[in-house]
Amino acid sequence: MNTLITWNQLRDMEEATQNRFNRFLGGFPNRIGSGETHSLTVADWSPEVDISEDDRGYLLKADLPEMKKDDVRVTVEDGILCVFGERKGEKEDQKRKFHRVERSFGNFRRSFTLPEDADSTKVTAEFRDGVLKIQLPTTTKARSKALEVKVA
Repeated sequence: MNTLITWNQLRDMEEATQNRFNRFLGGFPNRIGSGETHSLTVADWSPEVDISEDDRGYLLKADLPEMKKDDVRVTVEDGILCVFGERKGEKEDQKRKFHRVERSFGNFRRSFTLPEDADSTKVTAEFRDGVLKIQLPTTTKARSKALEVKVA
């Protein structure tokens, strides 16, 4: 029996490039001046995100299937919203043998620069059914408008 497998050349090139960078960066000092030689943190995967806007503010939705609320952290600092966490992979054991593993797992980190009108002090997040929803209300201050400047 023959099996036809779709070959994705771009994915293969991306994986090869990422592996080269991981090998190159591995063993660099964790912090400048420290004697530690932990490899740099590289995201193992990246969740898909949708960002929308309505009259109340911005809504960011991230797909995080098979994760729990405790596996995810959300921070806001210096105008940057960060979502990070870890999705644990299933382990092969004597009772179960994997024939194909396509789903990604491991650490992830996504960072987003907040728009000027986002109120970073009132950010809320909710995690339900594998979807993280982050509400970013907008401030009441008016957005800057385009003005025509007369040239003298």
